[in-house]
Amino acid sequence: MKFRAHILGAAAGGGLPQWNCGCKNCNLARAGKIPSQTQSSVAFSANGADWTLLNASPDIRVQLERSSALHPTGLRESPLKSVLLTNGDIDHIAGLLTLREQQPFVLFATSEIHKFLDDNPVFAALNPDVVRRQTVELGTPVEIAPGLTAELFAVPGKVPLYLEGETVQTDLEGEQTVGVHLQAAGQNVYYIPGCSTFRADLRARLQGAELVFFDGTLWQDDEMVRAGLSQKTGLRMGHMSMSGPEGSIAAFDGLDVRRKVYVHMNNTNPILRPDSDQRREAEVAGWTIAQDGMEIVL
Repeated sequence: MKFRAHILGAAAGGGLPQWNCGCKNCNLARAGKIPSQTQSSVAFSANGADWTLLNASPDIRVQLERSSALHPTGLRESPLKSVLLTNGDIDHIAGLLTLREQQPFVLFATSEIHKFLDDNPVFAALNPDVVRRQTVELGTPVEIAPGLTAELFAVPGKVPLYLEGETVQTDLEGEQTVGVHLQAAGQNVYYIPGCSTFRADLRARLQGAELVFFDGTLWQDDEMVRAGLSQKTGLRMGHMSMSGPEGSIAAFDGLDVRRKVYVHMNNTNPILRPDSDQRREAEVAGWTIAQDGMEIVL
């Protein structure tokens, strides 16, 4: 058995290019000068035949079509066994509505993330007689596909944008934003597409991992402000930046992780340009920059 990770979508919400964005990266992607990327989702398998999705992006139909391993194996038979959600963000749950076609699978999430779905009646389109919703407790391993287990743990983050109030806490630790520890055939893999702060307990948890997928939303905290696209910093959106003394490159320095992969890149992030100085800096630090269609086999 081999652990397989297939990156369906490498970009953050909006994708690359984002439909209404005229930033440098989006225009380069439209011109075919840098690769376009769909929104964040990764498929995992322990045997190459049965798969689980971590997050269901709005682009899921196209992503599944591009991935032959996830094509139907019969008239109405699919290798997709489950979907696991790491938060309730729109770019991680909207794709569930595409998966409403009376196809059996298990939907795994914390009780709080399930509540986000339960409170919105549109998600009743996922027929509960067909799609079983299973609540996962933090710290309790659960089999999400044959031979593949997942254990959820809290990482600092915030509630989804559509639930924000006047005051927003961006370093909440609870069930609203989770990381995933995946295990198969003795391999330890972590998937953390959203994280606002890298704390000591997270560093200790990741020590010795074979593979870590980590939040790569922005290169620098005020990136979108500098670009004239938003007044929100990365931290305000619940994401730590890559660069700087408080960034993830520095946080992972000296950490015993065999392979580090950035996922969930915002369309403004300069590392999406293969010839950028920032891309070279991240790669020199040992990082792989995810892109749609990339497969990693352990």
